Amino acid sequence: MEYIKLKEKKDIFRLGIIDEKGNIVKDNNGNEVCLEFDLGDIDLPIKYSKCENQIENARRKLKNQFIIIDKKQDHKRKNRLSTNEESKAIALKEFFKEMETAMDLFLGKGGTRKFLNGRTPYWEMFDDLTEAIEPFLPKMHLTIHDMTERIKKKYHVTEKDGITNE
Repeated sequence: MEYIKLKEKKDIFRLGIIDEKGNIVKDNNGNEVCLEFDLGDIDLPIKYSKCENQIENARRKLKNQFIIIDKKQDHKRKNRLSTNEESKAIALKEFFKEMETAMDLFLGKGGTRKFLNGRTPYWEMFDDLTEAIEPFLPKMHLTIHDMTERIKKKYHVTEKDGITNE
């Protein structure tokens, strides 16, 4: 059998992670932990948008679940959570699972865990992630305009060829 050699991926944007003390986060092998974004992935802006939408839907769903739970009769238990408290804890656990799945759409599989750096999921984690990566978003070119400009530049496409920014 003969083989073709794949070229090294270009346009991989890496964001290293620094912990709350200012130390570079490393894995068990001593390698820096980073989030990687393939800037050549034409689905990247769509993934980011889907991520935002799924998180908003998860928040809305959780809020509705809490409203429903609050309307139910609560039963106290000795030395344990009440039935409503337990239902809310279960709903929160599901919410964080949905949030992690949504964030991994954009960050890549396991990206949320890298970002959390051993912490448990928390309510503001998406907001914190957004705040952390916001300075880098212009470099990631997450708009359709940016994508069409990349295509035009790479393939020397002109307006008369039919690709527009609209």
